[in-house]
Amino acid sequence: MANVVVVGAQWGDEGKGKIVDWLSERADVIARFQGGHNAGHTLVIDGTVYKLHALPSGVVRPGKLSVIGNGVVLDPWHLVGEIEGIRAQGVEITPETLMIAENTPLILPIHGELDRAREQSNAVAKIGTTGRGIGPAYEDKVGRRSVRVADLADDATLERRVDRALVHHDALRRGLGLPEVDRDGLLAALREVAPQILPYAAPVWKVLNERRRAGKRVLFEGAQGALLDVDFGTYPFVTSSNVIAGQAATGTGVGPGAIDFVLGIVKAYTTRVGEGPFPTELTDADGQRLGERGHEFGTTTGRKRRCGWFDAVLVRQTCVTSGVNGIALTKLDVLDGFEELKICTGYDLDGRTLDHLPIASEEQARCTPVYETMPGWSESTEGARSWADLPAGAIKYVRRVEELIGCPVALLSTSPEREDTILVTDPFAD
Repeated sequence: MANVVVVGAQWGDEGKGKIVDWLSERADVIARFQGGHNAGHTLVIDGTVYKLHALPSGVVRPGKLSVIGNGVVLDPWHLVGEIEGIRAQGVEITPETLMIAENTPLILPIHGELDRAREQSNAVAKIGTTGRGIGPAYEDKVGRRSVRVADLADDATLERRVDRALVHHDALRRGLGLPEVDRDGLLAALREVAPQILPYAAPVWKVLNERRRAGKRVLFEGAQGALLDVDFGTYPFVTSSNVIAGQAATGTGVGPGAIDFVLGIVKAYTTRVGEGPFPTELTDADGQRLGERGHEFGTTTGRKRRCGWFDAVLVRQTCVTSGVNGIALTKLDVLDGFEELKICTGYDLDGRTLDHLPIASEEQARCTPVYETMPGWSESTEGARSWADLPAGAIKYVRRVEELIGCPVALLSTSPEREDTILVTDPFAD
């Protein structure tokens, strides 16, 4: 059976939650493979709104196995609270429906404190993080000083892991003017939360292999967007993990051969939260209109998103780096009523025309968009469920997007409601 990876192909907030939920009804396993609770997904199911951060989108679907993979960094206290909140909405979550990879690194309170202290420091440029400790937790992972889920099961191991981490963190905290960590308090908090996390711990790599061999469909769910990838994003204004589709394999413990289809989620315009370059950003009435019509406020932070015209150059790049087989184009209805629309087809950099975004951050900041203008449409696309329901102008816009990014549209979303989706190519087709 086909296995599908879903990745955001812009700066995040592309509408992955709805698309993953739409696909999860046909999947057997939904696996998160990177990121932390800094990325939020909003699902609207039968009028009920679910806001998820650490939990995979599949938890709201009965009969599905949801997995948090080792590529995720996990705040155990946040997860406990999120589970309680979702249960309060009538969703059952048990160790039979949710598994956490035993080798998943934990986000500790010291990570959030360090994250916020750095962002508030005047000594370095602000990155625009959520301050939730995701970056410092990934640093500890590659620095081999993480506390991982499995460590919660053995007190002697837990103490060794904490002591190793504090050698590093106490030195950093002294440099930032913060008090040293309360070791005993941290250990007590971890011992208290351990019984609430350990029942979900499992050898996820083994479970996924067994499910795949049994013919089950796996949906690999990414967070954020490929332009925030630590290697291929707008560095240093990026997240601290790999976001592109290749991470689905290493972030869950399956081989790359397990991936059959990569679906890139793409908004019909462009948005970004936080700092960093944004060539097509609009600060005029059109940008304001996109933000208001698209309800562009972050699920996690509530921060207003920066809005701009569709950037075909960036999406073409992310389709290549993630090996995207087809895109899900979302929020087409937000463009209803514009007399004309613009699409970025290239960049001008000091008089040179580029067909890609350069890696150097100072060059990224100097890139200005080269636009192609198209007529808009006055009719509504909201709620359309077939090509016949779309205005001719909207169809032309979609077809031009396909041409410019070099990738076909597999799904088209025309409202937050899951059924308002046009299926062009089935990602799960064998």
